[in-house]
Amino acid sequence: MKFLQLFGLLIAAALLSACTSPVKNPPATTAKVDPARYIGRWYEIARLPMPFQKAEEAAMAEYAQNANGTIAVHNIAVRPDGSQHDIRGYATVLNPPQNTKLAVRFNTWFGPFIPVPKEGNYWVLYLDGDYQHVIVGTPDRNYLWILARTPKLPEWQLQELVQKAKELGFDVSRLIRDPRP
Repeated sequence: MKFLQLFGLLIAAALLSACTSPVKNPPATTAKVDPARYIGRWYEIARLPMPFQKAEEAAMAEYAQNANGTIAVHNIAVRPDGSQHDIRGYATVLNPPQNTKLAVRFNTWFGPFIPVPKEGNYWVLYLDGDYQHVIVGTPDRNYLWILARTPKLPEWQLQELVQKAKELGFDVSRLIRDPRP
């Protein structure tokens, strides 16, 4: 429960600050996302530091289509001892038919009180044609995730994605790699 409370407070602070002024010069998104192909499990390969996830935790996200048109979100973090903690929520597409900008909310007691910036807080910045690798970030460049359908990527492939993130204006020198062996 402490994790969820801390997560909520930190996200609220970050989102409140993001809501105060529009993002200047946000990164470009990928051209289009097919939600039917995007749903499923994604493994976190690398990410920027965030206060609600420890560096030694491995993470994955599972997405599914909800009947009301939103996307179900289930984030799972695995601690070094094998125990897990998770959080569930939903994402709403903000720019159909491109489907590259989403507003994500989590199903917690404090979730409804956390404002989501009108431009969204989950942008699909790069997605390979086979839907196997993705770069996701926030328009203010404070958060970044490199995700893949498999728990590991060859080093050359990861470096290509890191370079793309750098070209999008993210500080990749602070990337935390997934700790899975």
